Amino acid sequence: MSHAPVIAAVDGSEHSLKALQWARGAALRHGTGLLIAHVLPDHAQLYAGRRAALHDASEPAEYPDPVHDWVRSMLGGGAALPDGVRYESLEGSVPEALRVIGAGALMLVMGSRGRGGFASLLLGSSSRAVASTAPCPVVVVPHAERDAGAAGSEDSAGRVVLGLHAAETPDDVLSFAFAEAAVRGTTVQVVSAYAVPPAPALVIDRPFEVIPPEGLADEGDGVPAEREMLRSQTQRLAPLRTRYPDVPVEQAAVPGDPAGRLVDASRSAALVVVGRHHPRRTAMSLQIGSVAHAVLHHAHGPVAIVPTLKDDV
Repeated sequence: MSHAPVIAAVDGSEHSLKALQWARGAALRHGTGLLIAHVLPDHAQLYAGRRAALHDASEPAEYPDPVHDWVRSMLGGGAALPDGVRYESLEGSVPEALRVIGAGALMLVMGSRGRGGFASLLLGSSSRAVASTAPCPVVVVPHAERDAGAAGSEDSAGRVVLGLHAAETPDDVLSFAFAEAAVRGTTVQVVSAYAVPPAPALVIDRPFEVIPPEGLADEGDGVPAEREMLRSQTQRLAPLRTRYPDVPVEQAAVPGDPAGRLVDASRSAALVVVGRHHPRRTAMSLQIGSVAHAVLHHAHGPVAIVPTLKDDV
């Protein structure tokens, strides 16, 4: 059990309310605290700076924070926050402030769009920037228009879907997915995609075929590339199966676009987990990988973007 908190980034919008509810459930499942963070808007930061300039710098500046009242009302309406829940106002730009506070977090949860976002936007600029730079896993909870029909956004229903490139996905991504499935008491569905050569008669719109490891004998049916992908999955998953013996695992190898397959799987998933960086970029790269970028923009349920957390990877 981790003592690192779950952080919910809120701004008083309906989008961040969904993120707050999801984060509260995650904190309860992991048996850890919930830190609710709000980055003050520019005018409030200016107000605080002027107050500090006019008064003793050792005294905290007072400024109105309506989001704090909104948080209290969302969590029960009492004068104080529930036990295990803290609230903190932050200053600076949203990505930088959340990047700093996220250094000690189990995960950071935020909505796909913030206050004032255009309805046509699938993903807000702040959500994209935080998912690209935070030092901890970032869970982006989609707005209502995108999660219609998706299962398990607020409870333990649905499986955890793991997007896996067997040769390149860091171990941290696998560990996060299995830990989430363990606390939810659900299945990890591992999805890998393999390239197919162009052929007019080739049908690539195949459904997931879940094959257990014992079904991977050489003499079996199936596309050779698919069978090789499933063998590679099995090798990568072996340590996680040992560490989490009670977590059921489903393996699926599919042709074509991995992002599209993960978006499809998100309709019935509690959470989709992907790595953050393209394998050819460095672990400190500030750009998000193409699969993570596409899944963030189009998934129908919560998506966890997991960075490389170990310095030696």
